Amino acid sequence: HVQLVESGGGSVQAGGSLRLSCAASVDIYSTDCMGWFRQAPGKEREGLATIDSAFNTRYEASVKDRFTISKDNANNTLCLQMNSLKPEDTAMYYCAAGRRVLGRCLTMKGAYNYWGQGTQVTVS
Repeated sequence: HVQLVESGGGSVQAGGSLRLSCAASVDIYSTDCMGWFRQAPGKEREGLATIDSAFNTRYEASVKDRFTISKDNANNTLCLQMNSLKPEDTAMYYCAAGRRVLGRCLTMKGAYNYWGQGTQVTVS
């Protein structure tokens, strides 16, 4: 059974930074796709960034150049460095593990079958 546990959320002022972590019970180095998603109240869960087993990354336009996804293989942890945070970044953030679609790690929810419980990020 795959377990993903997020941490690092909190409250921060606009323009600030946070670093989210996701501890995994599986070897994230070889996992096909790992991703970060978020869900704000009343909105759909949206994909933000993905990283594949070859360390290729993809970002949605809303976070590109502000967020960085990475894998800390020594600690088997997925990370999301978030800079220049905005109030609209306020949401519950989730990490997920999944499979490629058409050879790529996309930010499609349906491609991810393992999810963490989420960590709250609030930007004011």
